[in-house]
Amino acid sequence: MKRLFRGLGLGALGCLLLASAGLMGAARAEDEIRIGAIYPLTGAAAGTGVELKAAAELAAAIVNKEIPLPGNLAAGAGMPNLKGAKIKLIFGDHQGNPQVGATEAERLITQEHVVALIGCYFSNVTATASQVAERYGVPFLNASSSSTPLTERGFKWFFRTSPHDDLFVANFYDFLKAVEQKKGVQLRKLALFNENTLWGGETTKIEVKLAEEQGFTVAEKILYPAKSTQMTSEVQRLKAADPQVLMQSSYLGDAILSMKTYKELGFAPPMVLANDAGFSDSEYLKTLGKDGNFVLSREVWALDLADRNPLIKQVNDLMKGRNGVNLNGNSARVFTGVAVLADAINRAGSTQPEAIRKALQETNIPADQIIMPWKGIKFDEKGQNSLGTGIIVQVQNEQYRTVWPFDIATADIVYPFPKWEGR
Repeated sequence: MKRLFRGLGLGALGCLLLASAGLMGAARAEDEIRIGAIYPLTGAAAGTGVELKAAAELAAAIVNKEIPLPGNLAAGAGMPNLKGAKIKLIFGDHQGNPQVGATEAERLITQEHVVALIGCYFSNVTATASQVAERYGVPFLNASSSSTPLTERGFKWFFRTSPHDDLFVANFYDFLKAVEQKKGVQLRKLALFNENTLWGGETTKIEVKLAEEQGFTVAEKILYPAKSTQMTSEVQRLKAADPQVLMQSSYLGDAILSMKTYKELGFAPPMVLANDAGFSDSEYLKTLGKDGNFVLSREVWALDLADRNPLIKQVNDLMKGRNGVNLNGNSARVFTGVAVLADAINRAGSTQPEAIRKALQETNIPADQIIMPWKGIKFDEKGQNSLGTGIIVQVQNEQYRTVWPFDIATADIVYPFPKWEGR
């Protein structure tokens, strides 16, 4: 056997292992459906990863009927087409490292024999892990990475429920123009402050492109090193640029550090418009308290929309009861991703990868069966959910309030961003 393995190339060996995994998956089909979930469970983003893990486990518990199904949530509850099989989540820790993410994806496929993967929050890790899944022919559902190129690679096995950054950045400019009209102000001078991995880099390109097309001026553009330990020089440059709007893409540690540095240096542009991620993480406000107020952020979910969708409160109450925290935009997307994947596996009536892939392609979930403020979930030919939409929230009194689109807003925008000394 050792000689046989030596003689096989990596691709052939992978196929052999995958065939073995498929056989084991089929053997378990009636009692256990193994799904790999790859998130940052240690390292700088561990706090985020813990919440994502909790949201995934909540969705699995609902599917497994350990918790009554909330309302008409689309979640494949009970897996009736697989004789009541139970979802078993097998977690991988990518530590914020793309190569580790790829290694974890391979481990989950070849050693844990998962029938599908979900992950990875960081766009650059999702890129490498999904390449492994593509090579092995295993469905990969991405619930929370927004870098646009992820669905531009021509992959057959990749599906994304969340909207992408092309949409989110376009929302930025639509929002700015709407605020200009409503408030009678000018918001044309921008500064861009984004982390320098795949997500931040691609977001910067889109922001610059749309600024040029829509009559905005980029006065300063900074791509800072991800996981920075100090931002003094960068913030001094931003302050010197004197922007009317600061657009920022940061994960948790960077978001917290930047806000502390803004206060320290007295930097308070009229508007801080964040790109979700670290600014919507529960630890953001736990750490900063009132100093986290007044930041605006693009979002995909908000608790204050529960009056419009009863499912939001029902599911959030379950999350709060089990884990002591509310859902946020990050964890709500992961909850939704696991529910969508379980629904597809149930409709497939099989744990075979091709059957699951076909069921994902045929997904058509209406808006009233999800907790997201989207028009529904339906994948296009690239694997991108074509019905996702974005909102803008603002932190007011240490709570996230929906402020745009105006027709669904629960609060008026606080403008301008208050000076630190006047709070």
